[in-house]
Amino acid sequence: MTDWLAVDWGTSHLRVWGMSKGGTVEARKTSDAGMGRLARDGFEPALLDLAGDMLGAGNTPIIVCGMAGSRQGWAEAKYVAIPCAPPGIDRATRVSTNDPRLSVHILPGVKQTNPADVMRGEETQIAGFLALNPKFDGVICLPGTHSKWVHISAGEIVSFRTFMTGEMFGWLSSQSILRHSVAAQGWDADAFAQAVADTLSRPAEMAAKLFSLRAEGLLNDLDQHVARARLSGLVIGAELAAARPYWLGQHVALIGEDAVCKPYADALSAQGLPVERTNTERMTLEGLKAAFKTNRRETP
Repeated sequence: MTDWLAVDWGTSHLRVWGMSKGGTVEARKTSDAGMGRLARDGFEPALLDLAGDMLGAGNTPIIVCGMAGSRQGWAEAKYVAIPCAPPGIDRATRVSTNDPRLSVHILPGVKQTNPADVMRGEETQIAGFLALNPKFDGVICLPGTHSKWVHISAGEIVSFRTFMTGEMFGWLSSQSILRHSVAAQGWDADAFAQAVADTLSRPAEMAAKLFSLRAEGLLNDLDQHVARARLSGLVIGAELAAARPYWLGQHVALIGEDAVCKPYADALSAQGLPVERTNTERMTLEGLKAAFKTNRRETP
């Protein structure tokens, strides 16, 4: 039995931590029961299947972040407009449940009107980073399927932009004509660095350079591992070129898994930027803990 549950509910995963009131992790469980596999009436059973044995007889606070709060999720948790601090439990959506032991609060996402942009889940990772680094002023980059660049000042999200870089790389490498030229694994650091530098200097040529990967494979037997690294460098280089107003001259913190963050860290370091790397799961948990502390302060 635990005092409360911290829940990270993404599109493809469900992570639950059983927590003590002091913030110690008593248990951790994961499953593939992500939002994308569930109808609205399937969320409560999925949570009980995974973490029912963490519940006591009484009422258990459950704080949820991520896609469970999307329009297709358990209950829609409306976005909070920037500028704002990462939203806490005071702005969460309370979910009605059949099991009386559950007291479920879903944290909202964050929205930006112009240019139009949204985040859901990343704001909790940002909250976790700021809980550990309360004096941070700078830029947080969250690489991934949809990479985000977030300007932080005085503890608030001031602005952000999202780039479909990871999704583009996945599609280009596995479904486009380049799938015949790009290896599924492997790397070449020099090819990556050169592609980033070329695209930062001439981003308008990216589309032509993408087709050159196919042509060089046919005409010059371009190594497929080199092609994979070059493809990554082209799409990340284009992202960095567009996001230059965010990172130029800034202190940049990366939140993500090592395999995803390393190319960004290498590319930014080549531009002379100091880069701090942190782990997604830890930042998510710290953000949920910060939300729970807010709940304790506001509950008589």
